[in-house]
Amino acid sequence: ERRHMSSSHVKEYANSLRSTFSYFEALSIPTIAVIEGAALGGENATLGLPETGLAIIPGAGGTQRLPRITGRSRAKELIFTGRRCDATEAVLMGLANYCVPAGEAYGKALELAREMTKK
Repeated sequence: ERRHMSSSHVKEYANSLRSTFSYFEALSIPTIAVIEGAALGGENATLGLPETGLAIIPGAGGTQRLPRITGRSRAKELIFTGRRCDATEAVLMGLANYCVPAGEAYGKALELAREMTKK
């Protein structure tokens, strides 16, 4: 995607992504993300930082956020190898809270949201 962008456009794009994720982190209300398919969870979700395999830095601050979630050692492994993980492993690492059958992630998110609104 970035291959066809000018360096100034890449910088603008990366800053926009970083700002978006920082905005979500700063929200004072609960947020629920649904991932199905590649997120580069649902059982068919794949998570990773494929940019590192292309010798470029992930643009949305993934290399800074990942160690806060998984710990430095695990984050370094994922960043340096460019390895992707499936939804089950994402749950084990703390990247996701649930792994549900493909096509059921949105329903699980609604169930969780309904449970939260009762409190």
